[in-house]
Amino acid sequence: MKQYYLLFLLVFSLSIHGQTVEKSLILKDSETNLPIEDVTVYILKTKQSLLSNSDGKVTFMLNGSSNIQVTHSSYLKVTVRSSALQKTDNVIYLKSNVNDLDEIIVTKQHPQKILKNIVENSTKKLTVPARLKVYSREFFKMDGHYAYYNDGLMNFQLFGKDKNFKSTILVEQNRSFGLVFDQINSDVLGYNLNDIMQNYYNFKYLEPILESGAKKKYDFLIKAYSSNQDYNVLIVTPMDNNKGLRDDFKIIYDWKKKIIIEVNTTVSPTTIAEVKEKKTIGSKNIYKSIFKSIYRLDGENYYLVSSKEEIGFERIDKNKTTDIEVRNYFVTTNFSNQNYSYKESEVFKDKTLYNKKNTILSDYWNVSGLAATEEEQAIIEQLVDRAN
Repeated sequence: MKQYYLLFLLVFSLSIHGQTVEKSLILKDSETNLPIEDVTVYILKTKQSLLSNSDGKVTFMLNGSSNIQVTHSSYLKVTVRSSALQKTDNVIYLKSNVNDLDEIIVTKQHPQKILKNIVENSTKKLTVPARLKVYSREFFKMDGHYAYYNDGLMNFQLFGKDKNFKSTILVEQNRSFGLVFDQINSDVLGYNLNDIMQNYYNFKYLEPILESGAKKKYDFLIKAYSSNQDYNVLIVTPMDNNKGLRDDFKIIYDWKKKIIIEVNTTVSPTTIAEVKEKKTIGSKNIYKSIFKSIYRLDGENYYLVSSKEEIGFERIDKNKTTDIEVRNYFVTTNFSNQNYSYKESEVFKDKTLYNKKNTILSDYWNVSGLAATEEEQAIIEQLVDRAN
């Protein structure tokens, strides 16, 4: 009887250990108690990457135990053990590493020259060929009302080298909901998937501050990261006498390995206020523009982890103005340096998922690496109801 009892305990223990359970983390600032967005959470066992939403939350499924790395450029890195997590929401407090007194670094070379070298080296270091499993999500708003939603799970096969990166796309699942009006150009909707990876891997968004005349239009400043001696921050801001809509840039880079870790660009309210309003039919008056991309170095592998883009503008139409806002997310949930097999007929060649028929095989959005907030989920459900 004792043997049967021991056998039962062993089987029960293995059964519990082998169960796949849902875990969730809520990342908060240790001083303000506010949620932290864009925290990268990396599950070592499954090599899955996740990104915290605006509620600071990430959700994932895990079989067994694993170390979990929690990183954000403005906070100290934390590693937790999954076995220490409860089944419900687990709050993890991160300590800020932002220091307004970070040392300003004086260099012999102009900071733009340093940036050019870092971009060139980063482009060479990015791991190619590689396969990225990517989750993309888009919200589209017109005249204050959400009119369209799209998300999809895709595989990007990257090949080529340096500035000749190419990609092949296979769409696993996707869905689109909502109303799209005739007066909205489909080019406004969604990433151009044909060149999006090339843009990220060539750091196209930095081109305005890499061109030869940029030193006359922008101020360049390099600061040290007080809590991470391997990182520097390059801050680039438009000069006061600069005319036109120009971004503020913040580039975090590993100065030892000479690779980019994070790129942030935004058009400041001050810059927007100084730009002359356009009145020509078809022109756009931008009032919001935000971009952020995060890259990860994992051993010998260096690749894009995530990106976020937001843009808001008023388009001048014949008899009215149309207010348009687009919010896009792009998250690499899994990375591999192995190629995948496919048929040529399976390759996705359109610019966006906008016109692709819905293919829903599972609730992939729940394990996508980017959990929807309650507000976002309410928007999605509203558009689903409207589409049915």
